[in-house]
Amino acid sequence: MKSKDKQVLQKIYNHINSVLRYCMDCTSLDDFQANSMCVEACVFNLMQIGELAKTELSDEIKLSMTSIPWKQIYGLRNRIVHGYSGVDMNIIWDVIQNDLAPLKKELEAYLE
Repeated sequence: MKSKDKQVLQKIYNHINSVLRYCMDCTSLDDFQANSMCVEACVFNLMQIGELAKTELSDEIKLSMTSIPWKQIYGLRNRIVHGYSGVDMNIIWDVIQNDLAPLKKELEAYLE
């Protein structure tokens, strides 16, 4: 793995940890949405994950990590960037609750 790819994967990993930490006390979508600072911080970090994945990782590493849904990660970033007022918080919450922990675990395997 290229040194730059490893650094980018580490940044993505750090953004995931930030989102999971911010949401530790949120037990529901309503809790999440009630905290605008948490929502904004999480959406920002999800956007950063998508941006890093789209523009900073080599095609080679993305092709080797086939179990990671890169297109969906970019897609979420695009939805956030190009239509923030229309971002569906149900989707954001679903990503936080269901997708980030498995992605984190997968990245851990590559970063070790």
